[in-house]
Amino acid sequence: MTDMKQLSHFVTDWLAKRASLTPSRIGLTDTNDGSETTFQAWNARVDATANYLRSLGVGVGDVVSAYSGNRAEYVDLFLACGKIGAILHNLNWRLTVHELTGILAEAEPVAFFYSQEWSEHTEQLKPAMPGVRHIVAFDDPMTGARSFSEREDQATELTDRPDLDIDHPWGIYYTGGTTGLPKGAVVTHGNVTWASLNTISSWGINANHVATWQLPFFHIGGPNVFLLPLIHVGGRFVLCRDFDLDETFDLIDEGGITHYVGVPTLFQVMQAHPRWETTDFSKLEAIMSGGAPCPMPIKQRFWDKGVDFKVGYGLTEAPVNNFWLPPKDVRRKPESVGLPLFHIDMKVVREDGSECDPDEEGELLIRGPHVIPGYWKRPEETAATIRDGWLHTGDVARKDDEGYYTIIGRFKDMYISGGENVYPAEVESVMLDHEAIAEAAVVGIPDERWGEVGRACIVLRADRAYDQEAFVSYLSERLARYKLPREFVYLDALPKTAIGKIDKQLLAREEPAA
Repeated sequence: MTDMKQLSHFVTDWLAKRASLTPSRIGLTDTNDGSETTFQAWNARVDATANYLRSLGVGVGDVVSAYSGNRAEYVDLFLACGKIGAILHNLNWRLTVHELTGILAEAEPVAFFYSQEWSEHTEQLKPAMPGVRHIVAFDDPMTGARSFSEREDQATELTDRPDLDIDHPWGIYYTGGTTGLPKGAVVTHGNVTWASLNTISSWGINANHVATWQLPFFHIGGPNVFLLPLIHVGGRFVLCRDFDLDETFDLIDEGGITHYVGVPTLFQVMQAHPRWETTDFSKLEAIMSGGAPCPMPIKQRFWDKGVDFKVGYGLTEAPVNNFWLPPKDVRRKPESVGLPLFHIDMKVVREDGSECDPDEEGELLIRGPHVIPGYWKRPEETAATIRDGWLHTGDVARKDDEGYYTIIGRFKDMYISGGENVYPAEVESVMLDHEAIAEAAVVGIPDERWGEVGRACIVLRADRAYDQEAFVSYLSERLARYKLPREFVYLDALPKTAIGKIDKQLLAREEPAA
C-alpha cells in the first residue's frame, strides 16, 4: 500500500516536469541579451548547473550564496539548488560590506557566486566566509575564483536526484530589518509550491500569460510573484536586469506581457514620462502594485487608460501573493487589496488577540502552508513572529462586512500626534494628487508638544509652480489638522531601497527646510 505520508512530502523537479510536458514552448526571455529559451533547453542548462554544483561538493542542505544583479545565471542557480536540495542564500547588494559580513558569518555558505559589479566587495568579504570552498564568478573571475563557464563541461541531464521533503529549505531571503542584523526568512519547497498554487488558482494564471520581473531577484518576489507560477502552467517569464523606463514601455507596447508588478515609486516615474501618453496598455490583463501603499492618484491615472490596476500585498514571511481583488471590485473598493487567496486564512486582531469587528483596525494575521517556518538561526524572533500557527505581520489592516481587506500601513510607520494615530500612506496619497508634487513621503518625528508630528519629504516637478503656503492650504482642505505635516524637506529624489521602496529611515534623519 502506498505510504500517504511519503506522498504528502513529495517534491517535484519543477523545470524537468515542465520540460517534459511542453518541451518546445518558450519559457524564458532574457532582455539582457535578447535570447529566448525553450523549457527543454532551459532544463538542460539548469541540470548542467546542478551537476556543476555537485562537482564543487555542494549537496543536500548546503548553503550557496548569490551576490549578483539580475541575470539568467542567477535564475539558473536558484532552480539548480532546488533540484539538488541546496539552500540558495540571496544577498542584498544594497547592503554594506559590514552588514553582509554578519549575514555571511551567520549563514556559513560552502560556495559563493558573484557578478562582476560586486567583485571588489567579494574580495573584502572573503574573511567572513571561512567555510567557503569555492568562489565562482558569473563573469571574468578575480584571482583565486572559478568561472561559472565551467558548467558548460557538465552533463545536461541530472541523475540521482535526492528525495527531498517538502519542508526542506530552498532559499534564505532577508527582511528589511530596522535594528540589528536583517533576519533571514527560510523559504521551503512547500512554501513556494503552495504560493504558486495560490497565485494560479486565484489570479487565474495560465499558459498564455507572460510576465516580467524588473526588481532585484534576491527579493522574495523574484521566484514567487511570477517565475514559479509561470513554470507551473507553462507561461513565459521575461527577465530584466533592472527597471528601465524605455524597456518597460517597449515590453508593454510590443513585448507581449500580460501581467506586470511594480512598486508605487516606479509607477510615479512611468506616469511622468512622455511615453506614458502614447503607450498601448490594452494587452495587459493586470498591473499590480506592491511593496508599499499606493496613492490613489497613481491608480486613477491607470484606470483612466482602461487598465485593471490594483494593489497587492505580500511579505517575505508569507511569499508573496496573498490577496486578489476581482476586476469588478477594482473601482468599487479602490483602497482594498481584496480577498485572501485560495489556501490562506486571514484575520484582523486587537492587541489582546481578540478578532476585530468589521471595519475596525487591527493587526493582520496570516495562516497557511505558504508561511515560512521561521528565521535562519533566530528561534526567539521566530517564536515572537509566528505564534500558534499565525504569522503576526505587524501591518495595520481592516476587513469590511463583505470580507474584503484593506492594508492601512505598518505599525512602525504609524505615528501618534496629540493622541491620534496618523498613517503616512493616507497623507502621501493626498500630497501626490497635487500637480506640483512628483514624489512625497511622510515620516513621524519627535515633538515636545504633540509627541510626534509629520515631516513631509517632497520632490517637486520642474514644470509646475509651487508655493509652500498654498500647498499647506491645499492639504488643510483635505486632511484633519492633526494629520498635517509640520516640517517640509525638499529633495532632488527620495532615497530608495533595493526594490524601489522609499527608505523612510533615511528620511527621518533629513533636516527640515528653512
